[in-house]
Amino acid sequence: MAEIKKITKAEQQGQTKIRTVPVAVTPEGFWCCPSPVAFQKTLKSHHSLHKPKHSPPTTDKKPAEKEKEKEKRPSSTTIRSVIASDEQQQQQSNPEETTHHSIAVPVTVQERPERQKVETLPRKVAIEFGEPGSSDAKVILVGKQGFCVKLSVHKKVLVDHSSFFAKKLSEKDSVFACLEIESCEDAEIYVETVGLMYCKDMKQRLMKQNVSRVLRVLNVAELLGFGSCVQSCLDYLEAVPWVGEEEEEKVISSILRLKTEGVSVVTTPVLKRVASSSVDPPKETLSRIIELVLRSKEEKSRREMKSIVLKLLREQNGNNVAENFNETIYSSCQSCLDSVLSLFRQDESDAKQIGVEADNLTWLLDVLAERQAAEEFSVTWANQKELALLHEKVPLVSRYHISRVTSRLFVGIGRGELLPSKDTRLLLLTTWLQPLFKDYNWLQHGCRSFDGKLVEEGIGRTILTLPLEDQQRILMSWLGSFLNGGDGCPNLQRAFEVWWRRSFVRPYSDRQGSGVSQTDSTSKE
Repeated sequence: MAEIKKITKAEQQGQTKIRTVPVAVTPEGFWCCPSPVAFQKTLKSHHSLHKPKHSPPTTDKKPAEKEKEKEKRPSSTTIRSVIASDEQQQQQSNPEETTHHSIAVPVTVQERPERQKVETLPRKVAIEFGEPGSSDAKVILVGKQGFCVKLSVHKKVLVDHSSFFAKKLSEKDSVFACLEIESCEDAEIYVETVGLMYCKDMKQRLMKQNVSRVLRVLNVAELLGFGSCVQSCLDYLEAVPWVGEEEEEKVISSILRLKTEGVSVVTTPVLKRVASSSVDPPKETLSRIIELVLRSKEEKSRREMKSIVLKLLREQNGNNVAENFNETIYSSCQSCLDSVLSLFRQDESDAKQIGVEADNLTWLLDVLAERQAAEEFSVTWANQKELALLHEKVPLVSRYHISRVTSRLFVGIGRGELLPSKDTRLLLLTTWLQPLFKDYNWLQHGCRSFDGKLVEEGIGRTILTLPLEDQQRILMSWLGSFLNGGDGCPNLQRAFEVWWRRSFVRPYSDRQGSGVSQTDSTSKE
């Protein structure tokens, strides 16, 4: 079993306490820098088993003082607590300890909670790979703030696995080569990547890591020209689940960067998770989804999927969606309309199925409104003369669902989601406003998602977009229904007030004449 030598040296200020931390040696004979969390866990788990043989002298203290001292002790140690120097490499720890799979590394832990000054922090870490004393090359990683990691390695291993090291070592003539990598931002991962060159089964090693760490290894392996490691990382990323959109974006960006930089590895298997080479066009897939949702017999599942599909289309805001997708929506709308007409023509109407078809039409209208393509639907609905005539003959409990579609159209026009022509708006009000008045009371009490205030505002705004004569005719008709129906009729008082001011308080003709007179008087002056 290969052993790794670590000797620490630190400048100590004040009273310090020496503790030993076991460091695991892998079967392949290398050690990679453990994270601070690993040091902390190791310290806690082995503190009771590996106590120092010579502990510093202690003095009797009061219980209160002991409690304060306990609170002052730091809760963790860091990798910067391990110090090594070339002058101490001949000093070895107890031989009995080095015969095991773990070695004890002295670690200094400050008893005081004050933060160490920069000049007192550990500066060097030395790591040896393979059999002790067999290395014939040294790699020095110089990190930020002067932190340094010295790796004792073997030329053959580096040359066989890394094109970067092979090029650098070919430039060295001496028997014992020394390479220095400056401005090393991720020394810990550099050490782990070099260690993977000594590993027989990189897949097993990477399985113990998370996606974020493997991406870091992938980045360093690419810089070092470590092709087999890059491929092993890609195999890992292809198989492991990506948790969350943020992690997925990191993986995809890393893979695309490899592809653009011309790295000679196969990235397609990883990208297949997010990019399909299927021959089925998007229109076919979207059409299938719409059909499945509309024909679902389970009400709860149908409602949930309608909400999800609408949300996803809203997030895309029309981008990356098939341009001819609207044709599929309108085809589904026509199918639903045909089904409603067929149900209305029956002697005994099916209230439940009429409700389902009306809900489908409303949802399809929502989709079209999100895609800013609902004008054609308003034209189609305004021209449903037969459906409007059959509406009066169908029992109220069955027919009121259809008025939800009319209400949604008025809300869309009031919000500016669709901009039908004047003739279409007038025809829509002429054909469907009276049926809506008759069903309004049932809509208020029989439909949980019905927002009366929003519908009333939409109807009023739609009326006020018409010429003044049409406004008067429609609002006078509404006034008779409202005075007889009360709360069972939409409250269009706000639209009525606007029409009144336009007609009687200060007509446009008077304002126009006033403007002309004022202009004339100004010119005379």
